[in-house]
Amino acid sequence: MQDRSWTDLNVSSVLAEVVAAQSRLERTVAGLDEAAVRAPSPLEGWTRGHVLSHIARNADSYRRLLEWARTGVEHPQYPSAEAREAEIEAGAGRPAAEIAADVRESNARFVALAESLPQEAWDATVRALQGWAHPAWYTLHRRWREVEVHHVDLGAGYTPADWPGSYVRAELTDSLRSLRGELPFSRVTATDLGLTVRLHDDGPALEDEGHHLLAWLTGRASASRITAPPPRWPAVPVFDGSQVL
Repeated sequence: MQDRSWTDLNVSSVLAEVVAAQSRLERTVAGLDEAAVRAPSPLEGWTRGHVLSHIARNADSYRRLLEWARTGVEHPQYPSAEAREAEIEAGAGRPAAEIAADVRESNARFVALAESLPQEAWDATVRALQGWAHPAWYTLHRRWREVEVHHVDLGAGYTPADWPGSYVRAELTDSLRSLRGELPFSRVTATDLGLTVRLHDDGPALEDEGHHLLAWLTGRASASRITAPPPRWPAVPVFDGSQVL
């Protein structure tokens, strides 16, 4: 069983962050007309309609994982990688108003189930599409990540500089811990957050503002001040009982 202190103290706060992130996303989506939804996104081969359809189907996929945690009956995140891609492609060409409603309603279903989940269910083990296992509470972090990162991927005015410090802190801590063996730095410091993650005994230190570091880490910025190439992200998480916000 995972360290319950993270669960007891932070499930409600992370869920609140998901709701807030979703509200910011919905404000952006409300300003997208038909032409804007059909326009290319910064993600190669995807329009904004693809990005938004992915965000909606992602909420449904995490709701399936919470159903698994609640019932003990396996509900795969997606039937397959191919089914995931087919759902996104099928949804991308819908009218803008239909896509916007789907983005709202799919997240509302996810949040409603999360709010009603019994406390003991948050420790249940579920699996990502790629096969790695994680406790159900990590589904909330995954959803928060999806909303924040893909909001940027719309290319509609929301940038890494708009990420809240709470998200940047949580994501940097989680991702740097998981990528420890793939980065050449001894430590990484977010100078504006008072956050330092130690990675190795040797190597240069990396310091920058948190959103610059995270934009580089996630491949969402040119990161001219960081010469190392970004790692493959996201990595399979490491659960050691010390996850914090």
